[in-house]
Amino acid sequence: MKVLLINGSPHAKGCTWRALLEVEKTLHMEDIETEWLHIGFEPVRGCMGCGMCRKNKLGKCIFGEDAVNVAIARMEQCDGLIVGTPVHYASAAGGITSFLDRMFYSSKGFPYKPGAAVASCRRGGSIGALDQLNKYFTISNMPVVPSAYWNMVFGNTPQEVEQDKEGMMVMRTLGRNMAWMLKSIEAGRQAGLAVPQPEKKVRTNFIRKLEPEEKDFAPYFTSYNKVDKKYQEED
Repeated sequence: MKVLLINGSPHAKGCTWRALLEVEKTLHMEDIETEWLHIGFEPVRGCMGCGMCRKNKLGKCIFGEDAVNVAIARMEQCDGLIVGTPVHYASAAGGITSFLDRMFYSSKGFPYKPGAAVASCRRGGSIGALDQLNKYFTISNMPVVPSAYWNMVFGNTPQEVEQDKEGMMVMRTLGRNMAWMLKSIEAGRQAGLAVPQPEKKVRTNFIRKLEPEEKDFAPYFTSYNKVDKKYQEED
């Protein structure tokens, strides 16, 4: 069993790396293999919503100049995913946000492979970043791995992160819980327990065509300033 660790920080050996490293140490103690992917500091193209990846059933993004498609390919061989990010303006860093947008959209996610997010911050904003990243998992049928507290560490340097004793404990707990979940899934598979059969997706929005009897009243509700006078009634 193997877990892909994605370092979403521009810094290869910074605070985010140190948090993920603590998770990795625990995974290795539990006989779980790991693989690293650092998105680096080069620009990451954002998703344009062109839909060509799905229209052509590529299973990958049509833009291949960065590591998004590398991550998708590696997830075919990995059983779990942990994404780390620094906190920028109370949210995940721009690079990892663009990266995951394309990674999840073009691949349709990684169903039933456990996922977890880790945030590194100086002081605040980590909750918003974690909430943002966890949404990638929860819309992709991916079990979210818990820990003993929110998956965050505090510090300006890797050395300061190491002084965050609670944060380090949370990272180790996350590693143990990921290992436990992976082993539980594998035990279920060997016992003949199949993953849930997906239901055909139904996509809707909040825009609907008016019924014929409703059309006469529609202009009245558009604007008091623009409404046609014939739809106004005296009290």
